[in-house]
This record gives sequence, structure tokens and C-alpha cells, in this order.
Amino acid sequence: MLWIMRFSGLFSAALVIIVLSPSFQSFPPAEAIRSSHHLRFTTPPQRFTFRKAPVFRNAVNCAAADLNSGVCNPSLVHIAITLDFEYLRGSIAAVHSILQHSSCPETIFFHFIVSESGLDSIVRSSFPDLNFKVYYFDPEIVRKLISSSVRQALEQPLNYARNYLANILESCIGRVIYLDSDLIVVDDITKLWKTKLGSKTIGAPEYCHANFTKYFTSVFWSEERFSGAFSGRKPCYFNTGVMVIDLEKWRRFGYTEVIEKWMEIQKSDRIYELGSLPPFLLVFAGEVAPIEHRWNQHGLGGDNVRGSCRDLHPGPVSLLHWSGSGKPWFRLDSRRPCPLDTLWEPYDLYGHSR
Repeated sequence: MLWIMRFSGLFSAALVIIVLSPSFQSFPPAEAIRSSHHLRFTTPPQRFTFRKAPVFRNAVNCAAADLNSGVCNPSLVHIAITLDFEYLRGSIAAVHSILQHSSCPETIFFHFIVSESGLDSIVRSSFPDLNFKVYYFDPEIVRKLISSSVRQALEQPLNYARNYLANILESCIGRVIYLDSDLIVVDDITKLWKTKLGSKTIGAPEYCHANFTKYFTSVFWSEERFSGAFSGRKPCYFNTGVMVIDLEKWRRFGYTEVIEKWMEIQKSDRIYELGSLPPFLLVFAGEVAPIEHRWNQHGLGGDNVRGSCRDLHPGPVSLLHWSGSGKPWFRLDSRRPCPLDTLWEPYDLYGHSR
């Protein structure tokens, strides 16, 4: 288990102690599925060599679930992550960290959303016993809805796949944890899975001290037909890279279509600057089930322009998130890492054995 002690001082690094627990039998692998239509390669998969992760058997009291019912098994913890070649290294590290710290990794089921071919075999080579499925997301669904952003990476269609999880995943799945690819989990993900959402559709750490107005343009705030969307709400910023989503409520209220309508308005009126985040704020800000900040220590990638180093927020840590332009694998490879990038490095499976 990895414990993160107190972090103090600007750009301070944490003391990390990793203890691998004795193993226990994991589930047989679930079938990996993907659409055969429109799949494409942007980078030859031969370029990617990942080491095989150990099989984590972290507790002796984990019941071996019956996977004959597939993804509909009620005992499974469902996690959705997008996979693409640009961020594949981060996704693999995220999966590695989740398995290492889960009390019962046998119950974790990953739903990987892709727009490219060849990624399922790479995942399987690193995690032979992993329970997962691969789903194809057609970029054309959102390409015409995407407007320019402050950073080109925020304009990639796969960033918007989270808007369609209720349609992509099987209807029997009523809840899912959505995670970005630039994070690691250093706690038992089952704790996050058990979050009580009450009447809310999504749960996420909120940051009500943030200047909420900056996420929208002056055009938005000057026109009641736009800013009136927050009437009767007390909106707070939340990061969409870590969310617990009630898919049943999402389907019932048709939130995918509501988000699409805001994206259509953005194309004509330019009401925000930051990619896929503002539509979520428009629909859900002020209507979010609060989750402890420990579950999204975000912003470690720095700002969207310079990618400067950041320190952790005060308090305990369960998840570290390199949101922003600076990614730890790029900075480590360039030999100019930020102090906290060393906390990501133990989960990196890229390359040959060291």
C-alpha cells in the first residue's frame, strides 16, 4: 500500500512507501469487444512496449465473483476510461495504480472507450487477468459540435465521450466512475464507488472558492438567456476528470441531449473557452453530490499555457490528477520533472524492464 505523508512547502515531494500485499486469485479475463467500423491507427502500436503488471491479490476475503453474467454482475465496480495512443501511457499507469490499491481488484471492471484500433491487445499484454471491455466511440458524433479551445488537446473528440457513457455502456449498468487518463489512485477505489449521490446524478469534489465566472465569456454573463441557466443554483467549479455518475438518472433526464444543446449554442455565440468542461458546469454545477477533495487532487499538470509545477492542496490524498498541460511522462522523459511527478513514476509500465 502506498501512503502519502504530509506535503508541505511549495513544490515539495512526498514520502512514498510501497508495500505489495500477498496475492489472491483474480477473475478470468472478460471478453474484449470493439466495433470493426471506422477504427483507425494514428500511431503504429509497435512503438508501444509496456511491461506486464503483477497480479495483485490484496485480501484473502475477496469472494470470487461469477463473471458468467458479464458486465451485469451486481458485485462489480465499474470504471470508465478513454484510451488513445497519445495518453495510453497515462491510462496504463492509472489502471496499474487502481489495481494495486484496491482491496479486491477482482471486482473491478474497466470500460475502455476508444476511437482507434489495436489498444485492447496492448492492455491485455500488460494486464492478462484484467476484467474489461472496449467500446468504440465515433468521433464524428461530436466533431461538428466541438469549438476551438485554449489548448488543442482539449478539442479532441474522445474528450467528449464522457457525455455519452449512458448510451455507450450496457443498460444494466446503473453507476460508473469516470476517470481521466492523467491520474493515479493511491487508495481503495471501492470507497469512491460507495459514494452516496442522493437525488443527484453525479458526484465530484467541488471547489466553491474558485472564481466561477472565469469559465464563461462576457457574452454569457451579459445575456440572461445564457446566465439564467444558473438561476436558483449556487454553482461551484468541479473537475470532470473524476466523477461518480448515476447512469439511470442520466438516461431518465436525457442529459446527453442537454449537453449537446449547449455545445450548439457555443458554436454560434462563444459562451466559454475551455473544451468539454463548461457544458458539464452548465448542466450540473450547483447540483453535484459533494465528494471529499482527497479524491481529486487536480491541477498537478500546471496551467494550460506554461504547464508549470504545482503543489498539492492541503489535506489527505487518495487520487493525484495531472490536469493541465504538463503530463508527468513527458516531463520525466525530458528530464525536467516536477517534484510530484516522481509519485506517478512507480506506476509507469512503459518500456522494457529496468
